[in-house]
This record gives sequence, C-alpha cells and structure tokens, in this order.
Amino acid sequence: MDTIKEFINAVSRPQIMFPMIVAVFFFVFPPTDRMLAINKKLRLYKLWTKQGGIVLFALLFLTFAFGLTDVNFAKIVTKPDNVPIVGLIFLIVFFVWFSMKQAWENDARIAAGGKPKEAEDAKEKILVWPDLVYIEFIALILCTVLLIVWSIILNAPLEEPANPTVSPNPSKAPWYFLGLQEMLVYFDPWIAGVLFPTVIMIGMMAIPYLDTNKKGCGYYTFKDRKMAIAIFMFYWLVLWLFLISVGTFLRGPNWNFFGPFEAWDIHKLEALTNINLSELVYMVWLKQRLPENILLREMWGFAVIFLYFGAMPLVLAKTLFKKVYATLGPFRYAIFTILLLMSISLPIKMVLRWLFNIKYIVAIPEFFFNI
Repeated sequence: MDTIKEFINAVSRPQIMFPMIVAVFFFVFPPTDRMLAINKKLRLYKLWTKQGGIVLFALLFLTFAFGLTDVNFAKIVTKPDNVPIVGLIFLIVFFVWFSMKQAWENDARIAAGGKPKEAEDAKEKILVWPDLVYIEFIALILCTVLLIVWSIILNAPLEEPANPTVSPNPSKAPWYFLGLQEMLVYFDPWIAGVLFPTVIMIGMMAIPYLDTNKKGCGYYTFKDRKMAIAIFMFYWLVLWLFLISVGTFLRGPNWNFFGPFEAWDIHKLEALTNINLSELVYMVWLKQRLPENILLREMWGFAVIFLYFGAMPLVLAKTLFKKVYATLGPFRYAIFTILLLMSISLPIKMVLRWLFNIKYIVAIPEFFFNI
C-alpha cells in the first residue's frame, strides 16, 4: 500500500499529471475526425454506455475509499470546507457521463437513419400541473433534507476572529476563486485577475455569433459538434475545475504542491530557480549581461508573443482549422483564434514553469508589466 501511495504522490506532480490529463482528455473528447477514429478503434466511447458509467463510478468510489484509509488524504477530503468539492467531483462525473451518453446514443440513431431521442420525446405532452410542479416539489423536499442532514453531521468551518497579525498557511480563497488564485502563480495579477476573466466573459458572449452551426440545437450530439464540445470541455474541465481541484487538495503550506497521501509539512521548501525568458537567452545561452535598454532586453519575448498571436492563426488556418476558417470566414475566424490562443496561453505558461522554470516571457518590472 505504501508503494502505491508513493507512486500516486509522484504521478500527482503537475509536470507529470497535467500532460497525462490533457492527453487522455483529447482521446476521450476527440476534436477531429482522425482522433474520433482512434477513439472508436480504442473503444473509448464505451465510457458513455451504461456499463461504462458503472465502471467509471466504481473506479471513482474505489479511489476515494482507498484514499480514506490514509490519514493525510482523509484529513484533506473530510475538511468541512472541502466536502462540497468532493461532491462537486461526483456530480461533474455524473452529468458529463449522462450528457455524453445521450450524445453518443443520438449519434448512433442518426447514423442508422433514425431521429434523435429528443424528437420522439417532444411528441409527448407534459403538463406543468401536476407533472412539473410535483417533481419540483419532491426535489425541494429532498434538497431541504440534504441540507439539514449536512448541517447536523458537518461542523461549520468557523474559525477564530480575524487577526491581522496572523495569516493562515496556506491562505486560500473560497473554492470558486481557487482557479484564479492558481493562475496568479503563473501570471501577474492584472492578467490573472482582470484580463483572463474579461476574456472569458467576452468569449462566452461571442459564442452565439461565432458558432452559427445549427446542428445539435435541441438535442444532444457529439459527432456533429465534436470540436465545439471538446473546446468547451477543455476550458471547463481542464482549465477551470482542474485548477480548483489542485488548489483545494494539492496546494499546501507556502502554496507548495503536495501529493494526496503526503503530509502537509509547513517546513517543506522547494528550490525555485525560476528565470525570465530574457535571462535565459542572454545569461544562460549567450553568457552575457542583460542589456540596460528595456526593448533590447525583452525583444525576444515580444518576438515570441508576436509569432504566437500573429503567425499562429495563419498556420492553424492552413492546417488544423482549415474547415473552421472556411466556415467562419476571416473576421469571425480572427476573433475565434485570438480568444482561443489567449486561453491556451494559460496551460502553455504552466508547462513552461513546470518543465523549464520560465517565470515571464516579457518581464518589465520597471513599469509593472510582466507576461
């Protein structure tokens, strides 16, 4: 058992865990026809069947049951603040499985020449009274019972009055801000706290204008909307819920990473050798001092950003997003790729920090401008 726990702790390191999650994600939610063919060849779509759901939930329950045998895992998971996140994980798995199950079933129906299940259900007449009101009333009673039992079993996570001279370690935001707090590790506050939330809101408002594909309206499907679903799921599961889970369960004292079975040692110190891209180029590769001129010093970072936002949309239009460009047209495609590249910059920056210790691509502390 100790060997298994040590292995899980080692795999839970972000530089190992995150690439594994991304790789598995794009095989389970294939965004292209080629990856969809691989998915079918590996029979990964079986995850979204009834038997696949049973296996999925059995593995999830067994994982938590095994983890609760460890005092460190149990201490983190059963903390009153963290119990809702545990419930959130189970609910997310259930609703993702349920929606994808319906999507694959409808795809099979359409491939066989039939209609989506929602088209058949639409023929059935359901009255608000008593059908809908009755169901909502039962749901209201069950939720009330759940909240009462929850409040009796779990003690409210109330602590002593705030003391400005003593800061908790780790000092964590509420769970719904933990994703932003995790972003602050990799970006300056003006990017993580202002720019990214703004881009997220603008991107969500722009979806109806960018995505005018009418397939999938009113019924679940994956085959007809695989790229849209894969992009949405990647943002939601990997770039938001994953960050919340990491901040909840794996970030300990001094905001260090801890494995799920590792004790939170307040004296643990990780040697940080983070460097900026300009320091890497001049001091490590060219073996010389940093130039005093800001533009000369940071020209490499600006060049990387220019190529990323300037050349990458053109490369994608000729390769991976060839069909997307033909569908959206130049203007909508430009907005789509800029929003996409801005959001993908987060996992890129995370990987650069974990693997190469790069802190900033452009570092101009003289004007509080760091990227």
